[in-house]
Amino acid sequence: MKRRLPWGAMARMTGRRALAAVPVLLAVTLAVFAVAAASPFDPVKAYAGTAGLTASQENLDQLRANLGADQPFLSHWWEWLTAAVTGDLGDSAVMRRPVAEVITERLGWSVLLAVSAFLIAIVLGTLLGVLAGRRRGGLLDRAVSSAAYTLEAAPAFWLGLLAIWFFALKLGVLPAGGLTDTASDTVTADQVARHLVLPALVLGISQLPWFFLYVRQGVGDALDEDPVRGARARGLSRRTVLTGHALRSGMLPMLTLVGSRVPELITGALLVETVFSWPGIAAATVQAATSVDFPLLAALTVLATAAVLLGNLLSDLLYGLADPRVGFDG
Repeated sequence: MKRRLPWGAMARMTGRRALAAVPVLLAVTLAVFAVAAASPFDPVKAYAGTAGLTASQENLDQLRANLGADQPFLSHWWEWLTAAVTGDLGDSAVMRRPVAEVITERLGWSVLLAVSAFLIAIVLGTLLGVLAGRRRGGLLDRAVSSAAYTLEAAPAFWLGLLAIWFFALKLGVLPAGGLTDTASDTVTADQVARHLVLPALVLGISQLPWFFLYVRQGVGDALDEDPVRGARARGLSRRTVLTGHALRSGMLPMLTLVGSRVPELITGALLVETVFSWPGIAAATVQAATSVDFPLLAALTVLATAAVLLGNLLSDLLYGLADPRVGFDG
């Protein structure tokens, strides 16, 4: 009998999580404005640039009033929040453009990189985890596990620099960074694909160890369970037992990683984008933080927090679909 998907329970769970996310996002934005207000960086001097070195105090005070930097952070936060509710995220002081325009221009490239890297991590991690878990202690298991533990401790930016040195400088088979070739002013799909390979591989490989280790452990434990042993005793082939019984049980713990790895994925993406000069959110985040660009910094922080909350929700939904015993009560 075909199992019906519990759309109603999933919708109720999503609604509860959405309501719970509202105070979290409010607290995050308030914290951003509080930390930025206590920062030693002066947003007025960052906005004025070199002109601020020769500007009079009167001009600086006027610029401070125009930017709203002379207000208490609670007033500044409330003004930004009420405008953001209506869709107005304000103007970026450092980029001299609307915040919504900055995010729209860059977000797609960051999503492309993150999704590509996540797919690489999940597919390779699952494949290697299954192969290693079916024969724990074997040559493949020992080799891949050792590499996974090594990669787990390797910083993403170090992997990026190593990849640039080997593939771009030594072999010359892949571009070192950017979105398109330096001689081209137009963005084409083939150029984007070539320039995406290295950053996506580096970011994906930096996330791969956790998926591999979870799948390896889950598949190995599932193969030792009584139902799986019983299936093998009934004469079922090893492949049938692995794909029909052990793999499903072994994949359940990995589903929790989909959400829990989102914060690490965002952090790694910022580093990888910086190393490879990828035109995503990373450059805007760094500039917003160092220049205390309140509107842009708050919007980017909300975006990152929302991504983490959505990742956790997706993880719980997938786990509930894979294991009906869990349900959707969270």
